[in-house]
Amino acid sequence: MSASLSRVTPTAIVLGAAVWAGGVPSPTLTRRIETAARAYRAKQVDRIVVSGGVGRHPPSEAEVMARALRDIGIPDAAIIEEPTATNTLDNLRLSHRLIPEGTPVVLITDAYHQPRARLVARRLGMKATSLSPPLKGANLRQVVTGSLREFLAFWWYLFRD
Repeated sequence: MSASLSRVTPTAIVLGAAVWAGGVPSPTLTRRIETAARAYRAKQVDRIVVSGGVGRHPPSEAEVMARALRDIGIPDAAIIEEPTATNTLDNLRLSHRLIPEGTPVVLITDAYHQPRARLVARRLGMKATSLSPPLKGANLRQVVTGSLREFLAFWWYLFRD
């Protein structure tokens, strides 16, 4: 069998971020959505799982991401919604159940979140790579705060269980 026929195209899993009042995606969420769309258009992934529940403002992060992806031309058939996750472990555990066993995944989240996301994916038995949106235009304070939070969360996840 040729390599092109045996290759399984990865599925993207986009980890949620804040939704603002009125169902508007935050800049962080927007960057992740745009990164997923670019990966799909470049044929790096053939499906996009959007994962995230309802935070401070409805609707769910997954619903907001799915709507935004459709609005920029990603076909509905390529989008899978996981609308209940409230943390990184749930994002990946619940998303993993929605894709065929053994399918490689591309985790789409910010660079400072990737180490913990990859750790969780590995523990769930997922074959995962990662893709991060550029931080251009990101709020510096938010990036620093997120990086510090992720540093602590990574170590907590590393030693739990």
